[in-house]
Amino acid sequence: MSRRENSASSSISERAGDSDRGRADTTMHNSSEGTPLLGERSSSPSTPEHLLPAPSQTPTPRRRGGYQSGRRRGQRGSTALGRVSSFDPKWWVQRARYYVPITGWLPNYQASNLVVDVKAGFMVACLLIPQALSYSSLTHLPPAYGLYTALVPALVYGMLGTSRHLSMGPEALISVLTGTLVKGQLKHLYGAYSPGMPPADTVEHFSTAVASAVALLSGLFTFALGMFRLGFLDSMISESSLRGFISGTAIVIIIGQSRIMLGIAAASSVHSTPWNDFKFMLSHLDQTHVMTAIVSLGALLFLRLLRAVKSRFKATTWLQQIPDTLVVIVLTTALSWVAKLGEEHGVVIFGKVDGDLPHFRLPRVPTYADTKDIVSSAITITMIGVVESVIVAREYASRNHYAVSSNRELVALGVSNAVGSAFGAYPAFGSLSRSKLNDRAQAKSQLSGVVTASLVVASLLGLLPYLFHLPRGVLAAIISDAVISLLSATPGAVAFLFKVQAWSDLFLLLFICFCSVAASVETGILLAVIISLVMVIKRSNMPRIKLLGRSTENDNDFYPIDGAPPAAPGTLRRLSFGSSSSNDSQDESGPQSRDNSSSGSLSADTQAQHIDGVLVVRIEEPLYFANAGQLHARLNRMEMYGDMRTHPSEAPRMNPTRAVVFDLVGMSDIDGSALEILLGIVHEYSRREVRVLFVRVCQGVRLRFEQAQMGSAGGEYDFSDIGSALLHLEQQLCIPSSS
Repeated sequence: MSRRENSASSSISERAGDSDRGRADTTMHNSSEGTPLLGERSSSPSTPEHLLPAPSQTPTPRRRGGYQSGRRRGQRGSTALGRVSSFDPKWWVQRARYYVPITGWLPNYQASNLVVDVKAGFMVACLLIPQALSYSSLTHLPPAYGLYTALVPALVYGMLGTSRHLSMGPEALISVLTGTLVKGQLKHLYGAYSPGMPPADTVEHFSTAVASAVALLSGLFTFALGMFRLGFLDSMISESSLRGFISGTAIVIIIGQSRIMLGIAAASSVHSTPWNDFKFMLSHLDQTHVMTAIVSLGALLFLRLLRAVKSRFKATTWLQQIPDTLVVIVLTTALSWVAKLGEEHGVVIFGKVDGDLPHFRLPRVPTYADTKDIVSSAITITMIGVVESVIVAREYASRNHYAVSSNRELVALGVSNAVGSAFGAYPAFGSLSRSKLNDRAQAKSQLSGVVTASLVVASLLGLLPYLFHLPRGVLAAIISDAVISLLSATPGAVAFLFKVQAWSDLFLLLFICFCSVAASVETGILLAVIISLVMVIKRSNMPRIKLLGRSTENDNDFYPIDGAPPAAPGTLRRLSFGSSSSNDSQDESGPQSRDNSSSGSLSADTQAQHIDGVLVVRIEEPLYFANAGQLHARLNRMEMYGDMRTHPSEAPRMNPTRAVVFDLVGMSDIDGSALEILLGIVHEYSRREVRVLFVRVCQGVRLRFEQAQMGSAGGEYDFSDIGSALLHLEQQLCIPSSS
């Protein structure tokens, strides 16, 4: 399922209502806007009847036909109309169920689901714990902090999250962004101690403080996005930009982990680009530690082969449930202990790590750290984490037929990171691989995430000493296996863009991928965001308008003039039905609604023609400050050439314009800035003695016109359709009714 399809299906679910109606086994109060289906009571058998609002006695008209329940506007108000007053305890119960979802699903939890949730939690823990230990190396933090990140945020999300399947914890892209920040800040610490070196404890405390500070800021930013209902921002980064960044970051991670798997010492530079790291590794291949390479690459090969076998035999249940990363860790640890790889063969092993539960400590920006760098990194991490987490939550909610709220998800993610930062966690967000495993295990509720967190506690208290002999190259192999999966979708995306000849998207994907590898991952995400925003602004800046021509079969029918340049003013031209060659997407031809708003299609012999001296322009969307700025230029171009494809260097092809008819069938609203621009256009036409008529003006826009005194400026807007407006012009200007 593509990202856009996920968003579309999620938006339908969000509009559908507040209650979860997907499964009868668990009641989950998950929705986007907290609004039930119109006129419905919750159908969940496990919901207590006394918590259900009474039905409205008087139906209220809906905005677009039909009726809706009186409780549509909320629960506050008179109980006489079936609403619950804010002074009633039921009101507080309903709000608690909405904003703290655990108070909704836990009291109604069915014991029959416990075995399934425990099993799903165990399977996810078998993947999460090795990943947490591995990803901590990407952040330049001790392994225990990876487990802290897998523990506290997951527990908090279990109480506040609306997704049953989203697995919170450390994630590869977020870990490498955090590690890049920590590595960049360490140069300030080393500079302060130059020419000496800071103590190891100082380096560790400094690194963990930077990671906790960025987790706090990331949590606050994410929380703010949810509180201000900005959950739609996950769609602001284009698919190509995001795929290019993910691919570039995956390559950067593979470069870094390949050096570890080969046993090559790290470069002496604290701050270097991924490209320099790659050149350093190639120039030092002669220093490869053979035994480390054999063990690490063997572990990676085993993981890839096992993944291929699972993909080949998807119907084999017991095979799908094998925790491949856990098996690799157990086997390689045992092999290292038996063969004494660390003592006799020089393989770098995991070593002694103190396993203790995290302690509460308020995060702060440490001395020598650059606050501006931490803030900018927090913004970057927030953008990537939010996009990935919301997409994953929506996808699995759609697959399992329940609704999630983007805004409440952001609040849950923000609070999880803010609380986790006080217990040593670095930024944590949803993981696609672990969420997929949770869905495959058929998790029924957020309890599976709580079970996973409990197993992380057990590993902190008892597992770490048993990993003393684990080769660190195996952890690098686990990371490489995870990010190779991130790259698996890139060839298909490139092939698809090439097939449909989407050259700009293809260039964007490859360019951002290249910049992420050649410069840094921060450069890649910065370019992805900037280019995506520029594309959004560019496309929203062009108003959706069409130049209409009169049908030769019926004088009351008007259709878009096709994109071919006219041979002469007033020449009859055939309407092109599937034209997609126009560079201006707003001027695409195709069957349009008739002037009387009834839909109809044209026969192959039907032709459309310019009306000599009159421009009939249909505005198909609301006008506001962003898209109204180009309206004047586009009208001038239509006035001279009759379409938007003719190059401005050519001579004008149209006769002088004597009147302009604006069909406002799609313009349901207009803001003050756009109204001022439109008023200026009417003033200019009036100065040139060009008549301006508006047809099919909705009530809201008509009121704006009256307030702006559009009639005094020369605009007439009392026409019900294009035909009546042209009839008025024929009487006033002697314009022929047909050619």
